[in-house]
Amino acid sequence: MGKRGPQPGVGGRPRKALADKIQDGKSRNLQIVPLPEGDSETGSEMPKPADWLSASQKNGHPLIANEIYTDTWGWLIKHKCSHLVPKQQIEQYSMSAARWIQCEQAISEYGLLAKHPTTGAPIASPYVSMAQSFSKQTYSLWAQIFAIVRENSLTDCSNYTPQDDLMERLLSARKGK
Repeated sequence: MGKRGPQPGVGGRPRKALADKIQDGKSRNLQIVPLPEGDSETGSEMPKPADWLSASQKNGHPLIANEIYTDTWGWLIKHKCSHLVPKQQIEQYSMSAARWIQCEQAISEYGLLAKHPTTGAPIASPYVSMAQSFSKQTYSLWAQIFAIVRENSLTDCSNYTPQDDLMERLLSARKGK
């Protein structure tokens, strides 16, 4: 017999965050393991990001995926969940987010229209569809990471996220800063 109820990620009512369950007093089935006292910013050492996350691009600008990786790792450390998210998942999120920003910068530089290579007629810029694709992928990867933290962190994780910083980078990239 199969499991009853909605499968994770398929829909239905979203799971409640661990911190909210504890606050509501509905933690009778939860086993809370006390952590040793200490600095909240300490944790396991950040794994070295892959070299391809900071490779120079064709236009000569560095790819900012390395910065996004570092910001995301710091956020995971802050919520004591760095051991729960695989390095490869953080790298995928970082690369996708960096490519999304790169596409948005290209749209700002070249515009929303392009010239057809054979007819010369105006067509939609390929950067627009690439940006939409990377945006969707970035959001999906972030949702996976955030779900892990939300379900396992004892602290409220909705105040500030690296996704907020990503939006700031995206907006400043459009302004040409």
